[in-house]
Amino acid sequence: MIAERNIPTPSPLPSSEALRQVMTLIRQTVFPEIYGTDDVTGEIARLLAEATGDDDIAAAFVGALPDIRRLLQTDTQAIIQSDPAAHSFEEVVLSYPSVTVMLHYRTAHFLHEAGVPLVPRMLTEQAHSATGIDIHPAAQIGEYFAIDHGTGIVVGETTIIGRHVLLYQGVTLGARKIRFDVSGQPVNQPRHPIIEDNVTIYSNATILGRVRIGHDSVIGGNVWLTHDVPPHSKVLQGELVTEQFFTNGGGI
Repeated sequence: MIAERNIPTPSPLPSSEALRQVMTLIRQTVFPEIYGTDDVTGEIARLLAEATGDDDIAAAFVGALPDIRRLLQTDTQAIIQSDPAAHSFEEVVLSYPSVTVMLHYRTAHFLHEAGVPLVPRMLTEQAHSATGIDIHPAAQIGEYFAIDHGTGIVVGETTIIGRHVLLYQGVTLGARKIRFDVSGQPVNQPRHPIIEDNVTIYSNATILGRVRIGHDSVIGGNVWLTHDVPPHSKVLQGELVTEQFFTNGGGI
């Protein structure tokens, strides 16, 4: 018989609507050029304290807002540098799903690292619902992270992503195999890819397992990858093979 998992649940449960409100205020704080310069950090601290049940964590988050703003500025700049269709900072902040998902992720990641249960997943799932991009709050993502288009991207819990990484739509950074302990419970161990600096991964590529993609590499579209790739690599699908006619009733 499989033992029941003992997963702690905060009480009272945080309000989804309160978390949406706090994300609106955080967006205003990290992008004052667009959303206004009113000081709303007190309200952010109040709402986070209610959601987490911890005044100290809420205060620590407010203290970390300048660094979160800096990280999001690098993410925004990475989009501008990688996408010719991005014509201005304002356009990227107001209309690119990458900014929405990274605002939620970088907030959620701080709270996850602080040991807050449930709230980080609620925040990233709100962004997932809005953008179609699923990033686990425990994933580690460096500066200048860019997503182009984005729908269908999955970044698993133990993924590590370096600096200046660009993902296109449909990319999966997932687990290849899940291990179980003697009681039949899944073991939470490193099982997702490590993506080093300056890597571009094109649409619908799937990278599974604790593999390492070396820096300055390009992973082509629709590639299925379950092994390490050295730095400065280019991984593409095999060449298309065509035949003008089938003969003698032959097929594929």
